[in-house]
Amino acid sequence: MVEPKKNASGKAAASTAPTADASWTPTATAKAKATRFRWIAVALWALAIALEAVSIFWLLRQREFVGEDGTLVRNEDTGLLEQQNATAVFPQWAFITLIIALVVIAALAITGSMLWKKANRLDPARQSETVKFFVQNQLGAIISIIAFLPLIILIFTNKDMDGKQKGIAGAIGIVLALAATALGIDYNPASVEKYTADQSTVIQLLGQDEVVWVDGGSVYHVCENVSDIQTGSEKRTGTTAEAVEAGKQRLTLKFASELQKCGLNVPENASEIEAALKEIQGGATDVTLPAPVWANPSDAPIVIENAPAA
Repeated sequence: MVEPKKNASGKAAASTAPTADASWTPTATAKAKATRFRWIAVALWALAIALEAVSIFWLLRQREFVGEDGTLVRNEDTGLLEQQNATAVFPQWAFITLIIALVVIAALAITGSMLWKKANRLDPARQSETVKFFVQNQLGAIISIIAFLPLIILIFTNKDMDGKQKGIAGAIGIVLALAATALGIDYNPASVEKYTADQSTVIQLLGQDEVVWVDGGSVYHVCENVSDIQTGSEKRTGTTAEAVEAGKQRLTLKFASELQKCGLNVPENASEIEAALKEIQGGATDVTLPAPVWANPSDAPIVIENAPAA
């Protein structure tokens, strides 16, 4: 384990070098992986919308005429000749192809959304940038609506499909659209602020940005001698950013018992820190993360001064 820098009193000292932004940042590997996931997601979404366009501009325009034994008449709307007793119907092959197209559009949209959400967990947006944060995290749902809504409307307004065809295709389209949209929504999106709160907690509790995790599970831990990671899997140690890169979404809220288990000092206000961190991890933006209060000032693993008032 890398030892944090210490000041003359033996305590770890926060860096005094001026920094423009001490917020959490992803590792280079995580950022590259997120970029790759996003490009693949965009390609899948583009295919979904392209298939929607093919369905609208070609498939839904297919028709067959039945009863073509009447006399020729001129259609005043189109100027074309038609059989007087002929009836235009939507072909069965086109109907089956339409159902398949709806399923494929859903598969493409959902797969793209899953990859996009993975990318957002590796390289999240800032919650303070409200519009960007919303669009980036809910883009999967937005794309799903775009990929389905026009097509569903045109299915129900198609003049050549009979009622049964409209009912079946429309119902399937609505169900798939709702499923794709629901799966595209990120109900608790990651953010730079959430990850920064976890990182700040770790540094103030341990004196450095170093945590432990194992393969499997979704959280990382403050030390390795805890029951949750005694799984037989290899224990991995790294920064909070490296833990996120490995697929861990947040710091465990059981950090107080873990500190005690590992023989480390536990702040007196651990429950307050836990409560605040839980709210922040849940998406709250108006919560202040308390500084640890130690029974003895010498218990503090790091000395961090409050920022000067603006």
